Amino acid sequence: MTVHPLTIGIEEEYQIIDPKTRELRSYIQEFLEQGRMVLKDQIKPELMQSQVEVGSHICHNMAEARSELIRLRREIHEIASRNGLRVVAASTHPFSQWSQQDVSAGERYTKMQHDMGEVARRLLIFGMHVHVGIEDKELLIDVMNDSIYFLPHILALSTSSPFWHGRNTGLKSYRSVVFENLPRSGLPPYFDSWADHTDFLDTLVQTRCIDEPTKIWWDVRPHSKFPTIEFRVADICTRVEDALTVTGLLVALVAKLMKLRRENLSWRRYRRHLINENKWRAVRFGIDGSLLDLGIRQEVPMKQLAAEMIDWLDDVLDPLGVRREVEGIHRIINEGTSADRQIKVYEETGSFKAVIDHLADETIEGCL
Repeated sequence: MTVHPLTIGIEEEYQIIDPKTRELRSYIQEFLEQGRMVLKDQIKPELMQSQVEVGSHICHNMAEARSELIRLRREIHEIASRNGLRVVAASTHPFSQWSQQDVSAGERYTKMQHDMGEVARRLLIFGMHVHVGIEDKELLIDVMNDSIYFLPHILALSTSSPFWHGRNTGLKSYRSVVFENLPRSGLPPYFDSWADHTDFLDTLVQTRCIDEPTKIWWDVRPHSKFPTIEFRVADICTRVEDALTVTGLLVALVAKLMKLRRENLSWRRYRRHLINENKWRAVRFGIDGSLLDLGIRQEVPMKQLAAEMIDWLDDVLDPLGVRREVEGIHRIINEGTSADRQIKVYEETGSFKAVIDHLADETIEGCL
């Protein structure tokens, strides 16, 4: 069966860093003013003024996505350098305090604080979102349902947030813990159809739980405006090559699940509570832990499962042109995720400032 190309979009949220103090720096307005001359609508603010978000153009293959993400990181780095700043791709800052951050101007951010109080103010976290195009809405829901099983695996491969407020949290993805304080976050429910999903959203709107669909922050969701499935579970990867590996893996996963559906097959649904057990293990241990293989009801080392995913996806990798990226899983297994490398730097130096310098260097590695 033919594997059709899939459109790809990537969003990343970066930290704006003062290179002298290594603290977060509220500088988004200046970034926007300068960045929009080059990046136009590809750059935008986030909740905190020390955050800047970029989004790729619609890419039609992995080669385009690679070129686009490298270009965006390079442009953001150059804007920061012209202003005596640096940017960092990591899902938490090692020691800056959320209570000391300035919130961005705008009705959306004011309303978030009004609706959720300090739960919103604590969101000093940075993520990576990957969009994969699926025109058929029923197929999109099927793929979303099936993909839930694999979300902990994606998270484990991307972890970049071991530190919070000057402490080693003992977790590889503390961002996930902070984010799940939000309502309507975490793993999504299963849906029987697109109509079932629409009815769910309509109920939330009619009962004034939300005013529009972007107030749903699940780990994977249908995009509210575009025909894409949006994966939000990952920490932002510090190295661009790791970000491209996670992106390629998600594209391959979607293609594989679509292929199964067209062959009248599907991935078995497991209880969300069991998948949440795996997500917790990914949060806590990253690639160094074991996840539950629910098909055989056994613990299996995450590194083994990651290697097995490459084999399972093998038949779609070359048609999609993502083999290079997906086989980057071996590099992550061997060298660790950003969280692993951050912990190593801190253990060797005892300095969070050294961690920031390490992160800033890795963020632009391979992009200049």
